[in-house]
Amino acid sequence: MPLTHFDAEGHAHMVDVSEKATTARQARAEGWVRMAPETLALVTEGRAKKGDVLGVARLAGIMGAKRTADLIPLCHPLPVTKVALDLAPDASLPGIRVEAIVKTSGQTGVEMEALTAVSTACLTIYDMVKAVQKDMEIGGIRLLSKEGGKSGRYEAPR
Repeated sequence: MPLTHFDAEGHAHMVDVSEKATTARQARAEGWVRMAPETLALVTEGRAKKGDVLGVARLAGIMGAKRTADLIPLCHPLPVTKVALDLAPDASLPGIRVEAIVKTSGQTGVEMEALTAVSTACLTIYDMVKAVQKDMEIGGIRLLSKEGGKSGRYEAPR
């Protein structure tokens, strides 16, 4: 399959989506921040010095999704119609699991927006508690599903 972000001469360019049909689009992504059980307790009990870690991370994820085209050079700016983040403490990790759902009605998908929402939320969690633990690990960031457009539905293997 040819890469769509390169022209015939191999130069990067923004894909022309003007002829594509406008359809409902949705993408879901996930990731996690692994931390020590003591750091997780600090977050879940609301004792972090910077404040409400999960609330701030949720807002950061929403903002990240809305600013994706400013961060990823060849992404189209999209009229995002919904961004929802679920930040769930998980003692078995231990850490926080992050999932984002992004929706739009447009000519291109919102996979990058969902991935950016998760990434931004995870980075914000790290920033909010890095004074307590610098060796936290961010990982597992991936697309779980997407709907809409010419390629239809995609579901990641579990």
